[in-house]
Amino acid sequence: MTFYDLPKEERIQLVAKLNRDIENDIEQKEVESIETYFSDDDTYIRKTGYLAIGKIFYAQPQLQAVILSTLKKLMQSDDELVRQTVINAAGEIGKFHFEKIQAFMDTGLFDKHHRVRNAVIGSIKKMGECNQVPVLAWARPYLKHEDKEIRREICHGIELRGRTHPQDILPLLKELEWDDTRRVSDTLIHVLGQIAYKRGCLQTVVNHLNLWQNKELVQKALDEIVDVHHRYKKFAILSQQEAIDYIDANYKV
Repeated sequence: MTFYDLPKEERIQLVAKLNRDIENDIEQKEVESIETYFSDDDTYIRKTGYLAIGKIFYAQPQLQAVILSTLKKLMQSDDELVRQTVINAAGEIGKFHFEKIQAFMDTGLFDKHHRVRNAVIGSIKKMGECNQVPVLAWARPYLKHEDKEIRREICHGIELRGRTHPQDILPLLKELEWDDTRRVSDTLIHVLGQIAYKRGCLQTVVNHLNLWQNKELVQKALDEIVDVHHRYKKFAILSQQEAIDYIDANYKV
């Protein structure tokens, strides 16, 4: 039976027990309960586990060193679910203390399992929303990494910050405009579409694209932006036609 198959009252009790068990582990400098929850097949159990770590980290500063040491130990696990959950827990900490967990992101980005690498992408997204300066500074050098998957993953990871503050990530995205790997350029085009449909964002994106030299890629990005305004018409500030009109009037071919 999965977490959400349980009645509400049992879910509340389970969450309370999980939080107690994890806190006890940390206080006793043990990992048995944490490892059990971090390796659970149920996504929601693992999520509750890494959220518990984040809450304890902020609520009890005296336990922060132990928490970081515990996560470092668990990062050595052979179980990809444990390593994935460690990265997600580190991401909770990195929302305000990125410097304390940067090494986890450096390690996770090169993990052999896609679940762990995807957790890095998700963590970059949530950390970048509220702690963008150190997160984007860390991400930037990886946009030039020799491994195309690293470049693609970083491009994807910084997307969420760009949805509300496109000006923060456009200079980073521009570093990929001449990337000759299809998967990277496709992700770049996708991200440009995703950061252009909320209030004030189309103007910022189009103004920046005027500075780009790869006109073929820019045209594909503009086509994607127009398409996004149709696909996301319930959420887009402008209609598709208004987006087309703005691009026609403001993009300097």
